[in-house]
Amino acid sequence: MSLDQIPAYLDTHRSLVQAIDGLNQEQLRWKAAPESWSVTEVINHLADHNIVVSFRIRDILANTTAQLPAFNQDAWVSGQKANESEIGEILEAFRALLQYNSLLFGRLTEKDWEKTGINFKGETVRITDIVAGFIKHVHYHIGQIDRIKQASAAVNHAGAVHL
Repeated sequence: MSLDQIPAYLDTHRSLVQAIDGLNQEQLRWKAAPESWSVTEVINHLADHNIVVSFRIRDILANTTAQLPAFNQDAWVSGQKANESEIGEILEAFRALLQYNSLLFGRLTEKDWEKTGINFKGETVRITDIVAGFIKHVHYHIGQIDRIKQASAAVNHAGAVHL
């Protein structure tokens, strides 16, 4: 990653806002099954992931040798009662973390971007890989949001009364 890739990182917020445009509270919280995530829970997970990624990057920059942490995403989502969250508040926290991290990214040298840590799988990862992976992860979950919207629309359409 380099300075010219920071816009793609920051653009993940716009992409999420666009993915949920027009959804009401019921649609944002709809779940296909109790163990499935709602759109709200997906976005909450991405905010959590942003927190974890932010920590991992800072830990690498601090030259610590501890293994980078994993997190139990399902337990985090359920433990926070994420589906009861307000989507605007989650998106604002997500956006604020993006902005805060982008300020850090602007201070990094090419050498800093190549610094490495050991992830929870025991693999060596560079800061540039972590940030690129985060962007890819957000886009994966935008696909999940689209699938949730389609499933919700299918259920609602099937349940509609036709006169």
